[in-house]
Amino acid sequence: MPTASSIQLIPNAVSTGMEINHASLSTCGAATGTVVVIDVIRAFTTASYAFAAGASEILLVSTVEEALALRERDPSALIMGEVNGLPVEGFDFGNSPSALIGRDLAGRHLIQRTSAGTQGVVRSTRAEPLLASSFTCARATVRYLHRLSPPTITFVITGISPDWDGEEDMACAEYVAALLRGEAPDVAPYIKRVYESQAGRCLTDPAAPAYLRADLECCVATDLFDFAMVVERRDGLLVMQACRP
Repeated sequence: MPTASSIQLIPNAVSTGMEINHASLSTCGAATGTVVVIDVIRAFTTASYAFAAGASEILLVSTVEEALALRERDPSALIMGEVNGLPVEGFDFGNSPSALIGRDLAGRHLIQRTSAGTQGVVRSTRAEPLLASSFTCARATVRYLHRLSPPTITFVITGISPDWDGEEDMACAEYVAALLRGEAPDVAPYIKRVYESQAGRCLTDPAAPAYLRADLECCVATDLFDFAMVVERRDGLLVMQACRP
């Protein structure tokens, strides 16, 4: 089982000529070149549903205070996210993809703060270009990466920590890598790993609220959307947009 200390920018050659690296939140600051930050449960699944609902861009931040300060500058912006998995007072949305189904976010600017996903983006300070991904937009991410044809790609496995196995994010990274190699992988074993991950088991706990179980179903909706989520550095901000390759 991988641990936070074992994910150390370890290269693996793929048949496409690209070299695949893995990093964690503690090592992603060293990653250069193309970086894909993965958070399946739930940050970048939630972000993908926000774009599908029409959001024009999502500003990614590290702290609650940053999120609230950005909304002071733009009162029309909506904030979504969590601290330790729980909704935050003053935020418009939690970190729930299922809560965004049927919402009309056309043209809206969002701000997102989470405990893992957005931290991976913020900490990947040397990355260029920088993407975020989950199962919902995996194939679109691959199409975008093939267009770039970078020599190396680093996947940031944000779910890895001393207390969490991050298996859901590693499964997504390995699914994307298989697609990059030109394989036609059966997604079922990867999705099984999501359900069996520590985070997945928390969302399917019978004592968990029903919306969490609905969120997990959103998280395993593989290749649902036709856009990659690309992050640009703009005026000191990390701005993510949906890009159709």
